[in-house]
Amino acid sequence: MATAHRVPPAPQPQLYRFSRLDLAALCLYVAIAGFFAAAGDLVAPFLRQIAPSPAAASYAVNLLFYASVGIVALLAARTVVARDLRVLATRPWFTLLMVPAAVIAMLVLTAVLVALNGQVETSANQAGLQALIQQVPPWLMVPLLVVVGPFVEEYIFRHLLIGKLGRRVNIWICCVLSAVLFAAMHIVGQEAITLTALLPYLAMGATLVFVYVWTGKNVMFSYFVHAAKNLLAVVLVYAIPPELFEQMQHVQA
Repeated sequence: MATAHRVPPAPQPQLYRFSRLDLAALCLYVAIAGFFAAAGDLVAPFLRQIAPSPAAASYAVNLLFYASVGIVALLAARTVVARDLRVLATRPWFTLLMVPAAVIAMLVLTAVLVALNGQVETSANQAGLQALIQQVPPWLMVPLLVVVGPFVEEYIFRHLLIGKLGRRVNIWICCVLSAVLFAAMHIVGQEAITLTALLPYLAMGATLVFVYVWTGKNVMFSYFVHAAKNLLAVVLVYAIPPELFEQMQHVQA
């Protein structure tokens, strides 16, 4: 039966009530992200003066942002995290096989949407991350982009916007809201919000929404998919020589 391949949800509705820690994590996320989106250009000169390089300044800001929100998020969601890990541990082969399958599906969906749109555009966020990865060693980038960052985003955009908000708002509305806000967050404050720039992040957000709902709102499964996709991106950027990477960017443009 098809349902035999799904991770069964654990019916614990009390885990999906908003707590004070949830509110604190959400407010901290919105406040820091909003501040740098609105005043990033004003703060950038000061950061460059106290940091040894622009890359170091960018890395420090991102680390401070995700680490501070991540600590509060982990405290708020610790019970859900423990439950979801226990559920996944009952079917390890499911996790080992479906995580890479979901990443492949995400890449295919992104390629299809971009091809249908007919335009290839590298967002400012993506270009900035690629430049940062090329200047910062992997032992610093992996904890940020693979461990902390995906957890914060899955907590905010899946656990809160679908798992908890879905108790009060239609879940399909929450799913659309999750995918759209996830995509917009990655480009807001850096460029105009256009469909071309949004499409790669919409594909990623839609895939993460699907796997989250499909696995019975298992935030750790969507986190593993998100982390695996980011890890693949980091490995590819470090593996490709900078000269070849620049040539590929020019070809895409």
